[in-house]
Amino acid sequence: MKRSLLGRIWPNATAVVLVIGFVFPVYWMFATAFKPTPDIVSEDPVWFPVDITFEHFKTAVDADNFWTLVGNSLTVTVLAVVFSLVLALAGAFALARMRFKGRRGFIVGFMVAQMAPWEVMVIAIYFIVRDADMLNSLIPLTLFYMVMVLPFTLLTLRGFVAAVPKELEESAMVDGCTRRQAFVKVILPLLAPGLMSTSLFGFITAWNEFPMVLILNKDAEYQTLPLWLSQFQTQFGDDWGATMAASTLFAIPILVLFVFLQRRAVSGLADGAVKG
Repeated sequence: MKRSLLGRIWPNATAVVLVIGFVFPVYWMFATAFKPTPDIVSEDPVWFPVDITFEHFKTAVDADNFWTLVGNSLTVTVLAVVFSLVLALAGAFALARMRFKGRRGFIVGFMVAQMAPWEVMVIAIYFIVRDADMLNSLIPLTLFYMVMVLPFTLLTLRGFVAAVPKELEESAMVDGCTRRQAFVKVILPLLAPGLMSTSLFGFITAWNEFPMVLILNKDAEYQTLPLWLSQFQTQFGDDWGATMAASTLFAIPILVLFVFLQRRAVSGLADGAVKG
């Protein structure tokens, strides 16, 4: 009985400790963003913000080019996710439904591309973009982010397409649908969890990317929020309140998207990983 009770307690206790370890830094970031400066620099830590202030958020929002960088980040992230979904959806359907020579090698190539660190291509990418006279532009960033998330998106969606019975598509075609109509009306609605999970992954990956912006876009008007956030502490000295407020603003879009998609995204990642 004691062993059985202990066997139930220690996994739960371990899970609680891990959750606290992951959640506490996020909580501290949010709490510090709302604390007045005296509470932040106090020798005795203030665990809960009592005198809530929004002054730090005003400092962050009033920083140079803030709204321009918000627009840049949203533009390159959303476009990269949309383009990668469109290409990956077509590729996933071909890999899951069609049999052609070199199919296995193609899949292995995408797996290797997903595992390979993109940093090895930095020099080549820089010279290509420079020779094309596209430095300080959002187009190379969008294309790079699309390529960066495409392997994972394609391989995950392939699992979802393979899990949809072929009989559904064939029945729709017998009823008069073309292959394209059968895909749009029958298969595509069933792929919603996969599309949401891969969209979330792609958004987080592109939204957080930092080094390539630093390399390709020296002009502040064509940079994105991660680079702005990395320079925030230097820009405002030791203003930890403003730094935490800026970090909070940077994290909000991802948190909102995750809360909106969490159920379908979690089930989608699990299903796409084991099927196909």
